[in-house]
Amino acid sequence: MTDQTTTGPSAAQPADRTPQWHLQGEQTAPVMVLSGTWQARAGNIPVFPKDGLKKAPGAHLSFQTSDLQVWDTGLVAFLWDLKRVAHDAGISLDMQTLPGPMRQLLELLPEVPDEPVHHKTARTPFLETVGNHAIASMTEVGVVTELGALTAKGALLTLLGRSRMRMVDLLANTADAGPYALLIVGIVNFLIGAILAFVGAVELQKFAAGIYVASLVGIAMVREMAAVMTAIIMAGRTGGAYAARISTMQGNEEIDALNVFGIPTSTYLILPAVLSLIITMPFLYLYGCLIGMLGGFVVAISMLDITAAGYFHQTITAFHIGQFIFGFTKSLVFGAFIGLTSCRIGLKAGRSAADVGIAATRAVVVGIVGVIAIDAIFAVIADVLGI
Repeated sequence: MTDQTTTGPSAAQPADRTPQWHLQGEQTAPVMVLSGTWQARAGNIPVFPKDGLKKAPGAHLSFQTSDLQVWDTGLVAFLWDLKRVAHDAGISLDMQTLPGPMRQLLELLPEVPDEPVHHKTARTPFLETVGNHAIASMTEVGVVTELGALTAKGALLTLLGRSRMRMVDLLANTADAGPYALLIVGIVNFLIGAILAFVGAVELQKFAAGIYVASLVGIAMVREMAAVMTAIIMAGRTGGAYAARISTMQGNEEIDALNVFGIPTSTYLILPAVLSLIITMPFLYLYGCLIGMLGGFVVAISMLDITAAGYFHQTITAFHIGQFIFGFTKSLVFGAFIGLTSCRIGLKAGRSAADVGIAATRAVVVGIVGVIAIDAIFAVIADVLGI
């Protein structure tokens, strides 16, 4: 005769209500005796050990539940563990000796949990992958273009006094993208001008042509560096903020609320953001040019035998007004591109908190890479036009 007893922690319950189980019976007729109260909320349901039937004789196991009091799914979970152990030990359970409701619940559970089905993912052919990416990219270009067209229409309606854009939003965005960005734009462009002057001075001094440092810094800042560096700063500072703000509104269902009330997103949200960058970028570009030339002036005066008047004269004779117009045009395009792409990325972001950070990061990356790519296109155009 085999006798095993397992008792759960039941200090708060009388001994006769503690959930208990033990095996008893003759060598060929083992019986599982269940007694006490088996309720999951009590937290004292015992766990049936994997070797609990190791010493059980025979190939059949029946149950005795005459001393069983109140029970719930806690007992069913215990019996399911027993059922799986019995299956592994080659012992069959006599379910007819269990109460009807308990037997019906237990029969719904398999003896062995189903193995998870692992579906083999078919590998997409290379050309199909390239095609899918190309189609997705062209779709995004079309969406951004349509967004730009709606924004341009909204700007025209604003000039005619028929736009639904709030001027307070435009002023707030313009202040954030313009005056509040002067410090970082000034520091970066000053250092860029100083670096250009330092590198130029090291080389030009070898040929006794130190005066041309002023021409180097002036042309580089006006044609390329001021516009590009200012756009990169705005892509990281303002573009990321636009994407994070709109994606947060997406998560809070504010965009859905605007659509429900019939307020166009392109006019209410995107138009102030894009216009603020288009308005401020040219002024930041001019500011960056002046600060960059100042940085080159400081380095040239300290390293070279150049007078302030000579540096100034060489600077204004190095380029003409067409160079400023070229850089001015680039700054306008950069501002529109950063505003549109950042807002688009924010609109297509997910609704979780993590998607806000993803949208901001993606807007910064797309903005920086896009600015450099557009600048390369402008360089080709300038070469064709002979600027």
